[in-house]
Amino acid sequence: MTLMDVLVDFARTGRIGALRCGMPLAEAENLLGPGRPHPAIRLLGPDIDGYPYSWGGLDLVVTRRTVDGIRINLWPGSTVKLPSLVLPDSESSEATVLREGLLAALDAAGCEHHVNDTLTFGEQSSVLTRPADVCAVFSLPGRDDHVPHRDRHYLDVMHKRVDLAGPTP
Repeated sequence: MTLMDVLVDFARTGRIGALRCGMPLAEAENLLGPGRPHPAIRLLGPDIDGYPYSWGGLDLVVTRRTVDGIRINLWPGSTVKLPSLVLPDSESSEATVLREGLLAALDAAGCEHHVNDTLTFGEQSSVLTRPADVCAVFSLPGRDDHVPHRDRHYLDVMHKRVDLAGPTP
C-alpha cells in the first residue's frame, strides 16, 4: 500500500482503515498506541475539546473524548511518518503529492470531487470529495520546500470533520 492509496481511500470513504469520525478516543489509542496530545490538552486536561492528538503526520481531533476529525498533514519536499495501521510496512513516506496526481488518482478510483470555494483563494486551492466530505487543501510550495515544480500546487493536508456537539441550545 502506498501513501496515494491511503489518500484515495480516505477521500472515498472518510475513513483511514479502522479509524473513523465518531469513534471513542480510547478505541483509536487501542489501535494506534498513545497519541501525543496537543499542548492545550496537557495544560488544561483531557476534557478540553477541539484539539488534536498526533501520531506523526496523523492527527485526530477530539470532542468529549470522541474523534470528530481526522487529518493527514503533509510537508511537500519532505517525508511524512504515519502509524503502521495507516501505512503498513512503512515508517515514513515521500510527502510530495502534486494536485494533478491526487485528482487523477481520485478520478481513476471513481471518487467524485469538486472545487471547495471556501478554501480556494490566493495561492491555495481545495477540493471536497463526495460522498465522504473529505477536504484536500493544496498550495504553492514554500520558500524552503524542496520540490521539483515551484509553480504547481502540492497537497498540504487532507481532513474530515464532523460536528459531534450538535446545535447549541
